[in-house]
Amino acid sequence: MEKQVKEESKSALELIIREGACRMLQAAIENEIAEYIDFFKNEKDSRNRRLVVRNGSLPAREIVTGIGALRLKQPRIHDNREGQHFTSSILPRYMRRIPSIDALIPALYLKGISTGDFSKVLESILGKNASGLSATNIVRLKRLWEQDYKDWARRDLSSKRYVYFWADGIYFNVRLEDAENKRQCILIIMGTLKNGKKELVSILDGYRESKQAWQEMLGDLKHRGLKEGPKLAVGDDGLGFWAALREEFPETIEQRCWVHKTANILDKMPKSIQPRAKVHIRDMYMAPTKEEALKACHHFLSQYQAKYERACNCLAKDMDSLFAFYDFPAEHWRHIRSTNPIESTFATVRLRTNRTKGCGSRLATLTMVFKLAMETEKNLAENQRTSTYRKGH
Repeated sequence: MEKQVKEESKSALELIIREGACRMLQAAIENEIAEYIDFFKNEKDSRNRRLVVRNGSLPAREIVTGIGALRLKQPRIHDNREGQHFTSSILPRYMRRIPSIDALIPALYLKGISTGDFSKVLESILGKNASGLSATNIVRLKRLWEQDYKDWARRDLSSKRYVYFWADGIYFNVRLEDAENKRQCILIIMGTLKNGKKELVSILDGYRESKQAWQEMLGDLKHRGLKEGPKLAVGDDGLGFWAALREEFPETIEQRCWVHKTANILDKMPKSIQPRAKVHIRDMYMAPTKEEALKACHHFLSQYQAKYERACNCLAKDMDSLFAFYDFPAEHWRHIRSTNPIESTFATVRLRTNRTKGCGSRLATLTMVFKLAMETEKNLAENQRTSTYRKGH
């Protein structure tokens, strides 16, 4: 009888916990949607209609958690911006299980939440009775991860053969130790191996535009055994990465990121012209052949040169490196014409506004970037794999 009472009490308690977790997650999903829509509220089409709006809800689905299955409903968003779509960081499209604490803690840290506040935040998500969430235990866990990061940063690369590199400098809500160096960010290189597997290659703190910082990264890769550079590297044209790459791996072909380039071109044109110009830009990188892409490019220049010279110069100066991706397998084009592999990994935690950043140590920040990337890499390995690189390209 006593055993039965305990089991019934346990079941009732589990039900209460599940219902509470479900309400908490549903509220978090709603807040995430509201923040996303609000962030892009000023982006409108030629008829002054918002490009990002809510449109009902997706069918409810069950998510398996450590406390049982939770039935959650996700709001539907219509994102009509070119090449963009909303991906929930709380409830990604294909997720059927709640991610581990190994992904949650780095995300909270990079969002600017201090270690001392972790327990309170995690308890609000996982419940007050969740074990192992004390500040002391979290600090201990961070130390273990820091050692993992140090070992990873020293790993041998002599067996690695990368086909593609993506490079970018990411700003997070956490400020590095040196308050004077407010423009410092985390420099990131991701790569694709010949078998199509994407992985984090290197991370370092520094300045996006600094050749020296990027050269230190690339030189370290060679020092640890990387024998040759990638066939193609993708990045924004404002990076110091390119000057460093030409010295360290001169054979690597350069590809400028079309997402960054599109934004830079449109920024030099009146808002009334931007929707039409954006369609013409899309005609370049979505063309079925390089020949047609170049034809679309020349059409753009001839149409806009007279009135919008700065915008056309922004396009023309990088023509060679904007269309390099067409010389690689067509099934890879959507992966290698932008830095989306980096953007998608850190989109939920990168700094989007000028709001005050939280303080953080250099090692802890690099560690959390590493850990978050590793968790993303592990969870998406099967779903986000480029097809095997074909010899001869």
